[in-house]
Amino acid sequence: MLEAVMASDINWDPALSKLISTLKESENLSNDQEIDFLKALLESKELNALVNVHTKVAKVGRDDRLAPVLSTSAQVLYEVLEQLSQHCHLNDDCKEAFHLLQDSHLQHLLFAHDAIAQKDFYPHLPEAPVEMDEDEETIKIVQLVKSNEPLGATIKTDEESGKIIIARIMHGGAADRSGLIHVGDEVIEVNNINVEGKTPGDVLTILQNSEGTITFKLVPADNKGAQRESKVRVRAHFDYNPDVDPYIPCKEAGLAFQRGDVLHIVAQDDAYWWQARKEHERSARAGLIPSRALQERRILHDRTQKNGTDLDSKQNDDFDREQIATYEEVAKLYPRPGVFRPIVLIGAPGVGRNELRRRLIARDPEKFRSPVPYTTRPMRTGEVAGREYIFVAREKMDADIEAGKFVEHGEYKGHLYGTSAESVKSIVNAGCVCVLSPHYQAIKTLRTAQLKPFLIHVKPPELDILKATRTEARAKSTFDEANARSFTDEEFEDMIKSAERIDFLYGHFFDVELVNGELVNAFEQLVQNVQRLENEPVWAPSMWVQ
Repeated sequence: MLEAVMASDINWDPALSKLISTLKESENLSNDQEIDFLKALLESKELNALVNVHTKVAKVGRDDRLAPVLSTSAQVLYEVLEQLSQHCHLNDDCKEAFHLLQDSHLQHLLFAHDAIAQKDFYPHLPEAPVEMDEDEETIKIVQLVKSNEPLGATIKTDEESGKIIIARIMHGGAADRSGLIHVGDEVIEVNNINVEGKTPGDVLTILQNSEGTITFKLVPADNKGAQRESKVRVRAHFDYNPDVDPYIPCKEAGLAFQRGDVLHIVAQDDAYWWQARKEHERSARAGLIPSRALQERRILHDRTQKNGTDLDSKQNDDFDREQIATYEEVAKLYPRPGVFRPIVLIGAPGVGRNELRRRLIARDPEKFRSPVPYTTRPMRTGEVAGREYIFVAREKMDADIEAGKFVEHGEYKGHLYGTSAESVKSIVNAGCVCVLSPHYQAIKTLRTAQLKPFLIHVKPPELDILKATRTEARAKSTFDEANARSFTDEEFEDMIKSAERIDFLYGHFFDVELVNGELVNAFEQLVQNVQRLENEPVWAPSMWVQ
């Protein structure tokens, strides 16, 4: 049988031929059934075809003349799909390209290309441990080349045994890429220095003083499950600097970020310290950040220590007191043709958000609209019902407010004013952009999965610039309806304080911050953000995307 197969026109791999010949010569092996199975496997056309492909691919990988242009073509495909999804409504060519690139055969072809480009076809063999006597533990020797990059692993003292063990492996770091060091491995030696009885700090000192190659002698952990990278993305609601965090296990392993940054959480297996990288740094090593539970405990502790003396306690905002801003899970929200998200301008009284709203509507009144507010005050001379206001009885508006039918409401000089949720929805359903400039507490009722508002914080500039720009523009105070006069210095200062309070309580909710110094520049920035919202995907709460 062997001779017949070998005589066929199949292009046999030399290594397989040698294995078959060796099996034929192994007459003294006891299990004939297993030998027959192996011979049938090695002689199969399918296996030989796979081996031939592997051999040719490996040869290509060693040929510099055939080096791939890039090794992330699949990622490029997804980025192109993301761009096309924004313009598929424009023409048939975009639609055809979009559907072509979603073909599974094409995508798997690119996956295969990237695997070859990254040399992922080479077999990944487990490390070869140094064999010891049966009564002794298995030891493995791991060598890593030290560079400016951290090794990407943290260590700790085991509470029960007192031994130094690997506490975590940072995704994307040198230790992770090596595939040789695992969580739970016991550290015996570092560069031939025995670490028995030493602290993690002592071991870190050894590592810091080492140059070139670092050699670890380790006792392998019982379980070496591969690290699975999470797909969770979150928007950070606070600033974090690991350099000033006294509790982080390793400052060098920390990841600094600012409020508003989108983070890719790659591991959440530790109750107190998550691993994350910034979304735009996809190839970077992951870093440690405080978990949601840990950060919530810190915030509650700080609030308790401050005893109600900070900005958070100066007014009675139950919503704000309950809100503990840590992380919010987000996803890309893509624009939909003909369906526009409401533009909500939030800002301190007098900052100019109403003027920005008026200018945006005047730019294209057919596209940008603002709902007509409700009021319980009597109609004045020259007013038309349904134009300036929708006039209703006090009892009716009280009942509707109680039923939750208003996205915002307030009382001024004994009369109620408000904006109904139904009026906002009717503008959106008509295919228009609803533009609102409500009181900041309206965020409570506006920020829902049904409305999906785009929140813009209109902030005042610094005090000197605020005074200069308003004086030059001859701006009139909005705090005195009876008399047309300029803003007072006290009103300017109150405007800045109010903006700081809004930022403290709600800053993490805003999609954009817009400083209204020169009105012309601020309006140009507003238009640019509105256009971006209509043409590009933006990060939004993940439950809005589901």
